[in-house]
Amino acid sequence: MTSHPAIRVAQLYRYPVKGLSPERIAEGSLETSGYFPGDRLYAIENGPSGFNEVAPRHLPKIVYLVLMRNEALARLRTRYDDASGRLSVAYEDRLDASYDLSSREGREALAGFLKTYLPHELRGEPKVLASPPGYRFTDSRTGFVSLINLASVRAVEDFVGAPVDPLRFRGNVFVEGLEPWAELDLVGRIVEAPGGARLKVTSRTVRCAATNVDPQTGFRDLQIPRALSQHLGHADCGVYAEVIAGGALREGDALTLG
Repeated sequence: MTSHPAIRVAQLYRYPVKGLSPERIAEGSLETSGYFPGDRLYAIENGPSGFNEVAPRHLPKIVYLVLMRNEALARLRTRYDDASGRLSVAYEDRLDASYDLSSREGREALAGFLKTYLPHELRGEPKVLASPPGYRFTDSRTGFVSLINLASVRAVEDFVGAPVDPLRFRGNVFVEGLEPWAELDLVGRIVEAPGGARLKVTSRTVRCAATNVDPQTGFRDLQIPRALSQHLGHADCGVYAEVIAGGALREGDALTLG
């Protein structure tokens, strides 16, 4: 392994419900061939999608409520509690309710709230789906951990002439120490953390219109994929990786590359 002590895990985030609030964590325990812990456990079906909980297969994200099309989701502030399985939802600085996502009744209650919150954006009855064992509602079929290079995000700020919240990219692992866009050259490389976790970078991440949404205000105020295409000739920012060896991953970890 080649040591790169300057490459450091700056932040770790999970997204328990696809399209809803990011949650910062100090550390996570990754499992071999597994997903980022606590990530994309649930998704909200935007009308019938044909998703089969018994034999799940990857579906395009447009079948769910997502920021790419439903930016009002960012105006909700949600928090998921692992121990109880409850999701708290706040809107306009007031707590709306807490929903038990481990129960059918709780998921139906959350779907009912979303039906009133997004009445004009639904293609049918919304349904909160729970991920079956061994499955998560990720955008990528093979890369289950999303890495974002914060230097690339700062380069995007230069492209658009405005501050860019890194959470627009909804990554799991935000790193410092790489040159802008250097992450795109890591495909095929191994990233190893001191806690034993080893990730193989599988693909570059093509950005969609979700990045145009300010995660704090819920308004679509930038044109990031367009800016990437104009300046770089592609819309890639960040990479996906698969977990090839389980272990701990912590904020502050110095990473090595192989």
